[in-house]
Amino acid sequence: MNMNLRQQRVLIIGGTSGFGFEVARQLLTAGAEVTIIGHTADHVATATTELATLGTVTGQALAAQNERALAAFLATTAAFDHVLSFLGGAMGGGFLENSVTAIRETVEAKFFANLQLVQLAIHHLNPGGSIVLTSGSGGHPSDASGAIIGNQAINTLVAGVAVEAAPTYRINAVAPTWTPTGLWRGLSDSHRERQAQAVAQNLPLKRVATVAEVASAYLYLMQNDFITGQVLQVDGGAGL
Repeated sequence: MNMNLRQQRVLIIGGTSGFGFEVARQLLTAGAEVTIIGHTADHVATATTELATLGTVTGQALAAQNERALAAFLATTAAFDHVLSFLGGAMGGGFLENSVTAIRETVEAKFFANLQLVQLAIHHLNPGGSIVLTSGSGGHPSDASGAIIGNQAINTLVAGVAVEAAPTYRINAVAPTWTPTGLWRGLSDSHRERQAQAVAQNLPLKRVATVAEVASAYLYLMQNDFITGQVLQVDGGAGL
């Protein structure tokens, strides 16, 4: 097991806020060299300025869902030891209350965007490198329709690619349950707190995760080179 992340080159797609930003912070503290991709130049600049006090970090603003843009970026950089993806979002509501278009867009953003990323990134990994995707846990088909399909598809993708890419590369995913991050910035503070309390009541641990707790799972999957094809649930026992 390679516990040392020092001088490992890590690409984080979606690293300007939330889990991705915290993973970047922990990686820099561990001595890794980090590149973050974000949607806007302002967000990338703000994140890299803050993270630069911890170590070597660079950033690039681009739409990672755009195949041509992502391929062009990868072609201009040295290979990475690890690629992490936070592509995809959340979706509430069941199959009857959401339109087919909305559900399709959620699945597209979660599964197909990550499938495209994996197909491109696998050719820009150093031997022994890994990819870590973001799945999800908690929720039900009746109240998180498109998101549930997207997460299940990510899990299937991980299982398949792990066999196809072995023994040269590894692939895994982290599956957090609801956690108060920037993804929920549209909620008021009081609404976010009520949501956290409601989620906590349904978890055996009776609390929601911290962003740092979820982020640490990504580092673990990068460090343990005998883990592949797995989905690490960081959900406080939600699945129980």
